[in-house]
Amino acid sequence: MKFKIYISVVFFILAAKMFSQKAWTLDECVSYAVENNLQVKNLSYTKDNNRESYRQSVRNLLPNFSGFSQYRYNTGLNEDPSTGVFVNQEFNSFNYSVNANLDIFQGFQKLNSIKAAKFIYEAAKEDVLQEKFLLAFRVMSAYYDIKFNEGLVANSLEQQDISQTNYDMVQRQVELGVMAEADLVEAESNLLSDKLLVTQNRNLLALSKLTLLQEMNLTEESDIELQIEEASENDVEGSGTVEVDSLYTAAKGFIPVIKSQEYLVKAAKKQLNATRGNLYPSLSMIAGLESRYSETTLDDNDVPVPFSDQLNDNFSRFIGAQIIVPITNGWSSRSQVKQQKIALLQAENNLDIQEQALFQLVQQLVQTNNALVAEYEQSNKRVESQGLAFQIAQKRYEKGLINALELFQAKNLYGTAQNENLQVRLRLKVNESTIDFYSGLPIFNIN
Repeated sequence: MKFKIYISVVFFILAAKMFSQKAWTLDECVSYAVENNLQVKNLSYTKDNNRESYRQSVRNLLPNFSGFSQYRYNTGLNEDPSTGVFVNQEFNSFNYSVNANLDIFQGFQKLNSIKAAKFIYEAAKEDVLQEKFLLAFRVMSAYYDIKFNEGLVANSLEQQDISQTNYDMVQRQVELGVMAEADLVEAESNLLSDKLLVTQNRNLLALSKLTLLQEMNLTEESDIELQIEEASENDVEGSGTVEVDSLYTAAKGFIPVIKSQEYLVKAAKKQLNATRGNLYPSLSMIAGLESRYSETTLDDNDVPVPFSDQLNDNFSRFIGAQIIVPITNGWSSRSQVKQQKIALLQAENNLDIQEQALFQLVQQLVQTNNALVAEYEQSNKRVESQGLAFQIAQKRYEKGLINALELFQAKNLYGTAQNENLQVRLRLKVNESTIDFYSGLPIFNIN
């Protein structure tokens, strides 16, 4: 009785664990990966840092305030603060000052720096988005690799079942004396080859699952189950004719890597303008308050004037303006302008590089899509043809008209056709999803 209860409990636990395992969709895999990817987090920190730099560039427009105070115990030969004469005696002294500085004109350096910092911040946001998209494509690739390897396992199991059926049939025929022992050996060899193929395909499936788990950073799991999708030929025949120019124009308008580089070009222009501001005179307003105290300051009775009285008597204030005119400065300012011009040219060239890479990628996508559509149509016909040829070979083998080797060859050709058809279908589906993405369709839920 206890043993039955134990078995029931174990069965219940295993069943609960089996049914509680989550079946992941592609969107769920992408969302989880984006949320837990370390590189995305790292770029997000860079974005946050650039945002703070932008905010600080705005705060740099505010006046600068500073305070200063000093207490001194003087011995030996020191200057008397009240008379300016050097005296050799011990005395205490104190002074303080409060100063303010407001930049009026600096060749528009601060305004251009603000705009440059904002563009750099916007570029950082696009970099984060670009990394999310790249991660999403890697997850999608790993996801469909699993689907492909699951199909390979299913096809190889089907081939194994056929070989097992043939082996059982040959074994019965040998027992009846209709077939020779050699036929049974060949049938067994075919069965063992199919079993090995099943094992190999299962290993490939396990490796592809590990790849997806690593892309998702799903460290607490050692296996993952994907949600079963309904097979439909319409899934891979919806793209139609795609024009390279129209697809490139659509992609160029929103692809983050392009927008990021465009922001960097704008930032380089503003940084060039800010650097040119060093060539112009700068004007600023200054103001301050100050006072002092010293034990050497005496009244008519040769008694040190009280601390508060001295602070009030010595209190002074000032306001003014200062202008700084750069003359040579070792020509460093002009050198910085030249360097910034080069940086702008480099940023513009990097934009051209990204646009060229995008155009070439779009060309490849369109050409690959056209090739895969034609290949998929031919592959469907080949599967039908090889399936019919295998059925005929199976019947001929059962009647003893062909040997086991010929049947094995027909079966392998049919299995190869099935695997190639599965691979082409999934490649076409991934390629069409990629085209949809570059067309501006929301195929990924990364937010």
